[in-house]
Amino acid sequence: MRWMVAGAGGLLGTDLVALLREEGEDVVALTRLDLDVRDASAVADAVRDAAPDVVVNCAGWTAVDDAETREEEALAVNGHAVRNLAAVCRERLVQLSTDYVFDGTAAEPYAEDAEPAPVGAYGRTKLAGERAALGNGGTVVRTAWLYGSGGPNFVRTMTRLAAGEGAVSVVADQVGQPTWTADLAAQLFRLVTAGASPGIYHATSRGSTSWYGLAREVFELAGADPDRVRPVTAAEYPRPARRPANSVLGHGRWATTGIAPIRDWRDALHAAWPYLKEA
Repeated sequence: MRWMVAGAGGLLGTDLVALLREEGEDVVALTRLDLDVRDASAVADAVRDAAPDVVVNCAGWTAVDDAETREEEALAVNGHAVRNLAAVCRERLVQLSTDYVFDGTAAEPYAEDAEPAPVGAYGRTKLAGERAALGNGGTVVRTAWLYGSGGPNFVRTMTRLAAGEGAVSVVADQVGQPTWTADLAAQLFRLVTAGASPGIYHATSRGSTSWYGLAREVFELAGADPDRVRPVTAAEYPRPARRPANSVLGHGRWATTGIAPIRDWRDALHAAWPYLKEA
């Protein structure tokens, strides 16, 4: 199978390309410098030249706060660019999306068919991308709270802070599913090679925790005192963009594919730790 990965230099793209090459797959890896997904002509040329069996779009505007004042720019990357890809990829497109398409007020995990209701610019732009992909028979994979060795993320920040001294304040009233990019890459590989039907899938680790709970786990793994991590509320650290209080996604649709959901977040973090320390 021939794969084309857009956004191949990012946090997820790095691990996905590495996995595909380890599996002996034929991969065309395009970083932001190789392909501007906003350029419809360049996208069409790239797909024509690569002649892929599947395109995985890992490219995206991820600056959540900046999107509040630069929504049109974010939409160009997260929405219009997906339309460009969907127009030439059809059912071969796998589009990465986010928990931010929901408002975060639900008491239960969000099912794949839950009605989106984004409360910020980032979520709105990602929802536009979802609709572009689905409207052309593509697949949407929502994920959240990603960490890995391929770029900046919360786990790496906490690892650095654990090596220092003093207390660290971390938000305790936002709950989600920390997800290792290597696990997500493997899940995407399984999804595509299994020939699963197009539609929406949620690919996050099982279980859930708060940012505070995740920080404490990182401190313990780093050999630091987890009591240095102090819980605070999101209201004490206001940001331009509102964060979902509940980012927990349900995994019900995986049962239709015969593929198990991603493992528990704590098990994954412990497995990832040796690689994260080396990054």
